[in-house]
Amino acid sequence: MKRIASVFLLFLISSGAFAQGEVLMFLENLQPLCGKTFEGKLVYPEEGREPFSSNPLSMTVAACTEDTVKIPFIVGTDRSRTWVLTLMEEGLQLKHDHRHEDGTPDDITNYGGVASDESNAWEVHFPADEETGEMLPRSKNATWSMVINRDAKIFSYILSVDGERSVQVDFDIDMGIESGL
Repeated sequence: MKRIASVFLLFLISSGAFAQGEVLMFLENLQPLCGKTFEGKLVYPEEGREPFSSNPLSMTVAACTEDTVKIPFIVGTDRSRTWVLTLMEEGLQLKHDHRHEDGTPDDITNYGGVASDESNAWEVHFPADEETGEMLPRSKNATWSMVINRDAKIFSYILSVDGERSVQVDFDIDMGIESGL
């Protein structure tokens, strides 16, 4: 993956799209997490955000290919959520894949966006795309962020709406355990 990301990064630098090219390094920074599961905790709001506040939370960086990283986000026994990061021509894209137990797509699935220019190798911001705004009008001004804090060894998933943080779940990536998936 590093070789492909490096070639793509050189292309983006030469085409003037360095900010998007820099997020490729975010994918590289996820590589050591591949195949591992991490426990999480709701840090914002501290309570009252069901089902996150009353269930164990975990994420598994389950599938890492040259252009896609899939991260199931498990809430209690609910395995319906997967964050899908895909390297697209327009940049790094985040989509939320929601599925029923039988594997069929939920009615509300495939929302997200493409990384903004404010993103970098450790912090990527995905403003809602047009598809998301049409599917979830209340989320048209949403931004999802994924942050790897190298010093604290924390991976944060943050949802902001209208510029205000709505949800933040932190995962202790220093304590990863081998995935059972």
